[in-house]
Amino acid sequence: MPPVPFRERLSRGEVLVGDGAWGTMLMARGLAPGTPPESFVLERPEAIREVAHLYLEAGADLITTNTFGGTALNLSGYGLADRADEINRRAVALVREAAGGSAYVSASVGPSGRLLAPVGDTDPEEVRAAFERQIRILVEAGADLICVETMTDLQEARLAVAAARTVSAEIPVLATMTFDPTPRGFHTIMGVSVEQAARTLQAAGADVLGSNCGRGSDTMVEVARAFRGVTSQPLLIQANAGLPEVRRGALVYPETPEFMAARVGPLLEAGVSIVGGCCGTTPEHTKAIRAAVAAYRSR
Repeated sequence: MPPVPFRERLSRGEVLVGDGAWGTMLMARGLAPGTPPESFVLERPEAIREVAHLYLEAGADLITTNTFGGTALNLSGYGLADRADEINRRAVALVREAAGGSAYVSASVGPSGRLLAPVGDTDPEEVRAAFERQIRILVEAGADLICVETMTDLQEARLAVAAARTVSAEIPVLATMTFDPTPRGFHTIMGVSVEQAARTLQAAGADVLGSNCGRGSDTMVEVARAFRGVTSQPLLIQANAGLPEVRRGALVYPETPEFMAARVGPLLEAGVSIVGGCCGTTPEHTKAIRAAVAAYRSR
């Protein structure tokens, strides 16, 4: 872990920079469509180290582990449930090795891949237990932070945050959901409003609230303002590089590093404490965001 505790840096008003997309980077390194990204932890550890190091060099203060789909529930769909503990433990070790104490190891916890009852057929207790098992391994392996991310179901997000708090009362917990604009304001595809998310996830024990993925940087500025209107908690925003487009048969994310960097000022004015990237972003985006944060803070 870096020498200054994470919460202390936020409390004194420092702005931190998150990393960017992992799926985008791993696909560029041979991850085949339909293959779980988590499998690279076992099969291509050198690729994990390389991506983590690239984001560190670009100026990221938080480096994410490749454990987004790391619950045994999710990995069971790929025949990897019996290796879930190994994947999560190894993922933390690889990022810690690459970060070398210069960045926080942010352990990613994404959706379980199941629909919870009564909407779906999965018992919420089964999902909670899966999150707790994953998070316990991540914490034991030495993660500095737990980042519950890309959630759309508030019940599932709450279970993940509560599971983190069951495992550790001390580890910082970040919680983000993905919102779309609607005539009634920003909501997830499951109908969760920004206000509902902020109130519920803070009560569950999240230290940092916010949003990731989504429709791009301009929309995220508005989401950040909506959050700041309903909570005083530190905020995290990690936008996609826009909505993907098909160009000449290839999937392309349209927002350049310069485009995203130009939105950093409005995000910080909205009260965001951590700015990073999501799908389609690269170390070049991280480098541009880092420079934009430095320029804003030096004004």
